[in-house]
Amino acid sequence: MAMKITMLGTGAAFPDPDRAQSGILVTLDNGSHYMFDCGAGTTHNMVRANANPAEVKTVFLTHLHHDHICDFPLFAITGWMWNREGSPIVLGPKGTQHFCDHLFEGGAFDSDFRARGAYGARQNNLDAVRPDVREVSPGLAYEDEDVRILCDWVEHIPREISECFGIRLEAEGRSIAFSGDTAPCEAMVKLAKGVDVLFHECTFPEVFIEYRAKGNVGIHAHTPPTDLGKIAQKAGVKKLVATHFGHFDSTSPMIKTAGAPHMPVDLMGPHLMDDVVRDIRQNYDGELLLAHDLMRIDL
Repeated sequence: MAMKITMLGTGAAFPDPDRAQSGILVTLDNGSHYMFDCGAGTTHNMVRANANPAEVKTVFLTHLHHDHICDFPLFAITGWMWNREGSPIVLGPKGTQHFCDHLFEGGAFDSDFRARGAYGARQNNLDAVRPDVREVSPGLAYEDEDVRILCDWVEHIPREISECFGIRLEAEGRSIAFSGDTAPCEAMVKLAKGVDVLFHECTFPEVFIEYRAKGNVGIHAHTPPTDLGKIAQKAGVKKLVATHFGHFDSTSPMIKTAGAPHMPVDLMGPHLMDDVVRDIRQNYDGELLLAHDLMRIDL
């Protein structure tokens, strides 16, 4: 067996019928699990992949946009019901403690906490919904007997609203990097230097980013495919997995209707994935994959 990476969610901020939101599960050879991001649908896909949320040791939230964190209450409560031992370790930017403090006892899910907590079995593992939050800074974010996780700021939304982190994980003689959400930046080149796999956002093709920048309807600080190829080539990554696709490939009538103010919906469709590959290939000649939910990569 080898390190196993499962794509729990490969979509962006809309509730996409074909993709869950951002989430990646790393499973080491010894069975330890580490999760990057926890967007909507990721807990369901974890179970589909036959991984137990109660056994996930550490979750790193790259930033506090909803499509990267909104499944965390479900993830934690499921772990509680499935007899997690101890608190989940939650790594994230400033504000992560505030986010977690307002979820369970005394927070949004206080009624659930009090109702389930009335049972002896649930009283025995209350720590499962008392996360061990560690707000991180650039550098070494986490280390245990199995892994080292390093992080650095990337460029997505103003830092005073939420710091946004890219991540590098090293374990078992292998390394991977994950961008979170970001515009092209040198920090990701450094984090991804020589990794076995770089998982990097590719939210929109260039024309969609330009459209959003002009329309002032949403965040456009994302990485276009052409720039993604430059990052991967410069970093010398062995394999590139493009992910966090912003619904531009969707054929859903509802997504197209909802997306009309946000993107040029007349251009949408699966054919754009061919354009994404073409544009990445302008600058990157290594192994390339386009992520889909439940894709598994073994290292």
